[in-house]
Amino acid sequence: MDLAHIRKEYTKQALSKNSVSPKPIIQLEQWLNEARDAQCMEHTAMTVASTSTDGQPSLRVVLLKYLHNDSLFFFTNYRSRKGKELSINNKVAALFFWPELERQVKIEGTAHKASSEISDNYFNSRPLESRISAVISNQSAEVANRQTLEKNWHEEEKKWEGKTIERPDYWGGYQIKPTRIEFWQGRPYRLHDRIVFQKTIEGWQTKRLSP
Repeated sequence: MDLAHIRKEYTKQALSKNSVSPKPIIQLEQWLNEARDAQCMEHTAMTVASTSTDGQPSLRVVLLKYLHNDSLFFFTNYRSRKGKELSINNKVAALFFWPELERQVKIEGTAHKASSEISDNYFNSRPLESRISAVISNQSAEVANRQTLEKNWHEEEKKWEGKTIERPDYWGGYQIKPTRIEFWQGRPYRLHDRIVFQKTIEGWQTKRLSP
């Protein structure tokens, strides 16, 4: 497979310290809205990285569900690989990539379990089928086959007929509290614009990085 010859010039927009909001979460919200308006596929999808006890990073794509109190929220099974890793080392990184806008946002910070109220509210807003899947999934554990999953799903569906499905204690939200947020805008000749926000005791400090 020959990939070395692939080239694409980034020419759509520019980014400067003067053009971004002094509050990075506000800037992120603005870019999310622009990604939505541009009909970027799964514009709330972010790649989240965690690390194992031996330092091995692992990645997966999750969906951002809330931006609140300068934090980002996503939801998952606490028994999953990422849940187990975050319980030991809660340092986390996340990445948004919108190729249609030639943009990405890199986030570093810490992840903490969301409150029961936030987790309950989001769980109860999900479609019935998704709630059943959350209950029966032993995420990241080995499963014999697809048929076993479907059998467990239908058995759980019957169990809750006429009842309200309760959120299991092994499923809920994570709140990412950023300490560093970088906004990247593709530019011609690979001279990309990179504006980074670093959290300090005094607040957010902003600087431009070399591409």
